[in-house]
Amino acid sequence: MFVPLLVLRNAFRHKLRTTLTIVGIVVAIVAFGMLRTIIDAWYAGANASSSARLVTRSSVSLVFPLPLNYAQKIRQVDGVANVAWANWFGGIYVNERNFFAQFAIRAPEYLEMYPEFVLSDDERHAFLMDRTGAIAGRKLAQKYGWKVGDQIPLRGTIYPGTWTFNLRGIYDGAEEGTDTSTFFFHFDFLNESIKKHLGGRGDQAGLFIEQLRRPEDAAAVSQAIDTMFHNSLAETLTETEKAFQLGFVAMSEAILLAIQAVSFVVIVIIMAVMANTMAMTARERYAEYATMKALGFSNGFVALLIFAESLGIALFGGLLGVALTFPAAEAFAKTVGSILPAFKVSPQTMAMQMGAALVIGVVAAAIPAWRASRVRIVEGLRAIA
Repeated sequence: MFVPLLVLRNAFRHKLRTTLTIVGIVVAIVAFGMLRTIIDAWYAGANASSSARLVTRSSVSLVFPLPLNYAQKIRQVDGVANVAWANWFGGIYVNERNFFAQFAIRAPEYLEMYPEFVLSDDERHAFLMDRTGAIAGRKLAQKYGWKVGDQIPLRGTIYPGTWTFNLRGIYDGAEEGTDTSTFFFHFDFLNESIKKHLGGRGDQAGLFIEQLRRPEDAAAVSQAIDTMFHNSLAETLTETEKAFQLGFVAMSEAILLAIQAVSFVVIVIIMAVMANTMAMTARERYAEYATMKALGFSNGFVALLIFAESLGIALFGGLLGVALTFPAAEAFAKTVGSILPAFKVSPQTMAMQMGAALVIGVVAAAIPAWRASRVRIVEGLRAIA
């Protein structure tokens, strides 16, 4: 009981200094946690992807569509269990600031292939039966206050005009990391309107999604699909859903590397601040440490006091930082939810935050503890006189 009480009294001997140090650690740990969460959110789509799904797109670029009749040919490839297709819509809801993902999908096959989108039977049936029907994720519906039965107008950018959809269902995620901020409607409705008003742009899909009979056949099936359309007017590139998602992440790889670097720089900076605090603390107490040695306490015990004080301050600041990361992440998610839909503080991030606090405490105390343990009794007691 003596040692913890002594450490506590020493830690708060200079209350202002200790408080400011803890505040600095809290700010650093929160910043570190937020930056790591941003990185996790960027990879969330790839991590949540299924190994049993492939994505086929134009080999030139995603902006070039593929003929819709490719679907029938892809279905005939050995190993393919089902095929769906989708088009990016890119409409504007009310104003340009309200950005969210919108896809026209081949609904029956698409919903069957994505069991992580949980929709009630009644809402699923209502959506499939309504040509102008749509479904939205729970997070998206909550953001704009939508409810089932509402009419959602979207102003087209790629496809001109105002498109009005009947919200027939609101889906939830089967898992916590499932994206519930996307808007889906019927591809047939879009395609019919395009053929009627835009002529030659009809019967084209932005990408095809294939359900595999066996995930281990992904490489062989991908090669078979691309070989089938080799030397055609619209050659394809087929890859796993995870590889497709990572392709978007790779576009911002430099930004992600910068964010990772900054997250560790923040820890290094607060580590230097903490080390300076502990060095000042140790210098002020050389006389006390010399007295303790004169009374028979060992060098190791003196070093232990400094390590315990440093770790106590760092871990206390770390715990506060972890606790404050959650409200900070929630507030941040409200502003970037459409860009980073799965913005959650993971257990791995919390572990890294506490690990960073532990490292701060140990490194900051290392040199001051070493110096204090080597102080000579005569030199220390001279300061008392």
